Amino acid sequence: MNNNKWTKASIVSIATILLWLKTYIAYKTSFDIKIENWRQEIILFMNPLSFLMVIFGVSMFMKEKAQKRYILITSFIVSAILFANVVFYRFFNDFLTIPVLFQTSNMSDLGSSVTELINFSDLLYFADIVVLALLLKVKPNILGYREYSKVDRRAYFLVAIAISFFNLGMAETERPQLLTRTFDREMLVKNIGTYNYHLYDAFLQSKSSAQRAMADGSELADIDNYVRANYLPPSDDMFGIAKGKNVILVSMESTQNFVINQTVNGQEITPFLNDFIKESYYFNNFYHQTGQGKTSDSEFLVDNSLYPLSRGAVFFTHSGNEYTATPEILNENGYFTASLHANNKSFWNRDIMYQALGYERFYSLPDYDVEEENSVGWGMKDIEFFQQSVDHLKAMPKPFYSKFITLTNHFPFELNEEDRFVDSFTSNDKTVNNYFPTVRYQDEALKLFIQKLKDEGLYEDSIIILYGDHYGISENHNKAMGEYLGKEITPFESTQLQQVPLIVHIPGQEGKTIPTVGGQIDLKPTILHLLGIDTKNNIDFGSDLFSKERLDFAVLRDGSFITKDHVFTRETCYDKSTGEPTDKAACEPFIDQAKNELEYSDKIIYGDLLRFYGEKNASKEKGYPKTNE
Repeated sequence: MNNNKWTKASIVSIATILLWLKTYIAYKTSFDIKIENWRQEIILFMNPLSFLMVIFGVSMFMKEKAQKRYILITSFIVSAILFANVVFYRFFNDFLTIPVLFQTSNMSDLGSSVTELINFSDLLYFADIVVLALLLKVKPNILGYREYSKVDRRAYFLVAIAISFFNLGMAETERPQLLTRTFDREMLVKNIGTYNYHLYDAFLQSKSSAQRAMADGSELADIDNYVRANYLPPSDDMFGIAKGKNVILVSMESTQNFVINQTVNGQEITPFLNDFIKESYYFNNFYHQTGQGKTSDSEFLVDNSLYPLSRGAVFFTHSGNEYTATPEILNENGYFTASLHANNKSFWNRDIMYQALGYERFYSLPDYDVEEENSVGWGMKDIEFFQQSVDHLKAMPKPFYSKFITLTNHFPFELNEEDRFVDSFTSNDKTVNNYFPTVRYQDEALKLFIQKLKDEGLYEDSIIILYGDHYGISENHNKAMGEYLGKEITPFESTQLQQVPLIVHIPGQEGKTIPTVGGQIDLKPTILHLLGIDTKNNIDFGSDLFSKERLDFAVLRDGSFITKDHVFTRETCYDKSTGEPTDKAACEPFIDQAKNELEYSDKIIYGDLLRFYGEKNASKEKGYPKTNE
């Protein structure tokens, strides 16, 4: 090139700067990334640069025509990755991971949920590509193609690497052991950037894929010792109290506990549940513990007493593992086990995963008469679903263990006018406004379901367990939630909003509200003990909610935890009585326990360690405990 090759701007630098600025603007406008000081702001501003320099720098080895094509295609791909994270974050308040991308089979069923999350203004996320294309077509005088020498390229990539190390050094100073906190994706994105985070996620995916191949079962020793040391015996009063009874387990879609015994526009949100609680055991400090797998994670927790993974859904990533799940155990104890869900059987990979969990029958879409008239939003309305499902229950061998997955109270909370029993809330947030009518509709569906169970003679011979599967209102809607609740939604309040209802109805038992702190991981041992089945030889991280020796403790998938007196989240310990931060020392006795439980559970799943458990303990008859006589 001639000597004035540096007097004109290169397309490489323009593409890099445009996408760099766009990414930073997205950080500030589309993601709720907490910035605590000026150093974190600098890190946030700087972190996309090194990746973009490298990815666009590859074009420095190309001729002019190939370089233009490469830069346009690369800009589009990187922009699409950024936009996909923006859309995903709008509902899940989280960032994409590679395992989530494996869940593309769910996309055909998402329908209105996806369209609700996309706005016309989102076209601006691709505006820089239009600018690049126009520049390349018009070829203004300020723009020129360059041929780079080896020295030029070497200097360029050395600068990119230096920026990367400087970024990582500052990040490690702000957050030591940053790369070990893989469950805290906001922390990773804030410090190493969206694009570098995805590269690191790819590394984690490769690492997790190798873990199963390298596992030999030796890691089970520490896990087994931990579980044995933390095993709690069942309550003498409750053990076997429902022996031989049918089990009807209902997963209440997106139902958070704050709606119980509350009103909207002066009307009760859950009038039936409010009454049903009075004749049931109601746990009012019960938390969902799901991750990116949402409803499938709640199913995994309830059936296995293992934590879900921090990345993706176990139902997709590890459906081929060996499990000792509740259905499998109950099969060995004379129960017929089934799951009922009026949706495609492949959604969340249920048709494969249910086989691994031991379900004998999956009543899915073909087992229901689904028409446009009885459908809304994601599919069949809950009232119709329950009414048709009772016929399936009547035909099942007795006793049975049946799990119901509801649909109507699902984002974006659509409802036909004739199904509205309360008016919407009035705020500037459509999602929060529409949430209350769909919760109320679900409540009505449960009322009619329970009545039909009574009419068909199934009620008195069944224990009925209702639980919320995950949050319905994410942190992205904190402003409107604050309006409804009449208080600011702090990190403490946000954690408390992860409470979901747990209602256990046992025929002949009086109602009682139990304030013990627990989570979905505790349901497996609780259910088995109520049926008179011993669990002391199981690998369970939960414990019986009725146990007299129970510790008030629940660990959330993001590493937060709740005890009797404190909430620990985002590295801050809060006093429950005041909701204010307190000395971290009050939470420190539980920090290692929470971390260990999550890590031990992850090891079991990534290494498929339960395949070794039966072999190692065959002489002790571990695996499928029989009913105590």
